[in-house]
Amino acid sequence: MTVSFALWLADNGFGNIVRQEAVGGGCINDTQRLTMDAGASIFLKQHGQSPDGMFHAEAVGLAALGECAALRIPNVIHVEDNFLLLEDLGQGTPGTHFWKQLGEGLAKLHSNRHPRFGFSLDNYCGSTPQQNSLTVDGYEFFANYRILKLASQAFHRNLLTREDLSGLESIAARLADWIPAQPAVLIHGDLWSGNLHCDELGNPALIDPASYWGWAEAELAMTELFGGFASDFYHYYAEHSNLDGNWRERAPLYNLYHLLNHLLLFGGSYLAPIRNTINRFA
Repeated sequence: MTVSFALWLADNGFGNIVRQEAVGGGCINDTQRLTMDAGASIFLKQHGQSPDGMFHAEAVGLAALGECAALRIPNVIHVEDNFLLLEDLGQGTPGTHFWKQLGEGLAKLHSNRHPRFGFSLDNYCGSTPQQNSLTVDGYEFFANYRILKLASQAFHRNLLTREDLSGLESIAARLADWIPAQPAVLIHGDLWSGNLHCDELGNPALIDPASYWGWAEAELAMTELFGGFASDFYHYYAEHSNLDGNWRERAPLYNLYHLLNHLLLFGGSYLAPIRNTINRFA
């Protein structure tokens, strides 16, 4: 049975909605700020035909990030198949120490190690299913569930040629040639500027996760994919972590995952950077 978010709020002591304000920024879900008659503000994400378990998986990811107490994460109020109600973080202007807080906070998040790669459940990166089968070997995990799975999907949708696929298969088989051994740590999983929020007090917060236990360097690589973060962020992250100074040389390998995902979601404009990486490493 489809549950109405307005009815759920009223039935659970939150009162009645007096204002619904559309919030931009997302391309998958309808997002709104709900003002209740008692003055409280609640953030709503809804999707009339959401992929199976998408909001439930996001709620689990938010909870995992929140438990680390490293950065501000919106609390989950309630989740159903077709909507997610979250704490409203407000919207502010980045404070003086915004990038310092983010760098130190992300380093703290990445200090949470796990014995295996993957996650407690499969989830989504955007609207693309993200397989998180628990795996001891990080190279095997990234090869199978981050490169080859999406490459196969793109090939069967005629978004990649057989030559492209062969190049990606070659790279996946040789990840250990370039990527140093790293532990599995909890990462946001889809960290770019659009999923970095500034709360009402000017502090950084993380939203819209695709969380899993993976490589910290893969997280950093994604921060540079669509414009990058301020240089202070990378400075303070490095100060509070064991970051290898050569991680940027490997960033294109990690970002194959997100480029393949965008190829699947948005089409051929993402093919050129994928081929650049194939030409460089295959």
